[in-house]
Amino acid sequence: MIDNNKVVELLRSVHDPQSGNDLITMRMIEQLRIKDDNISFVVKIKGLQETEKFKLHESLSQAIMGIYPQAKLDIHFASAGSAQKLPQVKNIIAVASGKGGVGKSTVSTNLALGLKAMGGQVGLIDADLYGPSIPTMLGIKDKKPEIKQMYGRHRISPIQTHGLHTISIGNIVEPEQAVVLRGPRLGGIIKQFVNEVIWPELDYLIIDLPPGTGDIQLTLVQTIPLTGAIIVTTPQEVAVADAIKAMNMFRLQNINVPIIGVVENMSWFVPDDLPDRKYKIFGEGGGKQLAKASNSVLLGQLPLITDVRVAGDAGLPIVLNEEHSARVAYMDMVQKTIQQVAVRNEVLPPTQIVGVNVQNK
Repeated sequence: MIDNNKVVELLRSVHDPQSGNDLITMRMIEQLRIKDDNISFVVKIKGLQETEKFKLHESLSQAIMGIYPQAKLDIHFASAGSAQKLPQVKNIIAVASGKGGVGKSTVSTNLALGLKAMGGQVGLIDADLYGPSIPTMLGIKDKKPEIKQMYGRHRISPIQTHGLHTISIGNIVEPEQAVVLRGPRLGGIIKQFVNEVIWPELDYLIIDLPPGTGDIQLTLVQTIPLTGAIIVTTPQEVAVADAIKAMNMFRLQNINVPIIGVVENMSWFVPDDLPDRKYKIFGEGGGKQLAKASNSVLLGQLPLITDVRVAGDAGLPIVLNEEHSARVAYMDMVQKTIQQVAVRNEVLPPTQIVGVNVQNK
């Protein structure tokens, strides 16, 4: 007797030639029917060449017939049309800023680790190609991603650390090597990180963007449908002015990515020898001002503390230290992010991938 669950398990062992992920995770199998020794199903594909389709059919047959040699297979291929990008990922969140130096990568890394601590399956893309900080903050500067070959195509396995799945150009080029790339090549790398990395089933994929509103940001919204964006600023008026520009890019009519919320970093400075003191050296109110301008919420106000910097440099971000008082502020930001993502998904339709020609109308 042929077991339905066993057949699903066998189908999970076969990989999609395009994404490198298994067919079940990619939701490519439909209309699975089993009756006596007859097994039939439809494989939804998009853009496969005939040779790849043949190899996929062969892999499916071998996987099932190896366990059920008596099976009579009926495998149909059907076009997936405009298939969803990364269907195995529930929420894709970009973390952006208007200018550098506001702690965006620190926020991205601790947000990802905090979501993992709350029970989520989480991935992290370091899309800041000119200044990749994630390998240092996660303590993986010396690690290289594994390259796999599937159906004649090369696929990249994300590096796993602290329970996260992550990819960064900092793990591909040498640490001292200058990254000198023009716009089209920048876009090509971002597309590789999305389309050629074998991302597993994830609740959240966090994307740490470079500051500003350049080629990488535009390529991203043209490649995948973002659930939303988080804008990072400091309380300082100069930082808020630049952050508003970054926010307005996502709110352009033909981009239309929801703003999930605002994170105000470096809200106050706490001296090591005076832990009860707060010095608002960058002013105050910038996060609330930006949240109001974006019609979103203030997800958190994060203190400027030496231990946060030390933890990041050591590859053990502060969220991993359950005993540290600063973790409370970061985990509060994480919990509010989870709430706001749930609200966004409840009241707004899925974001659409942006057309190639983006203009500020």
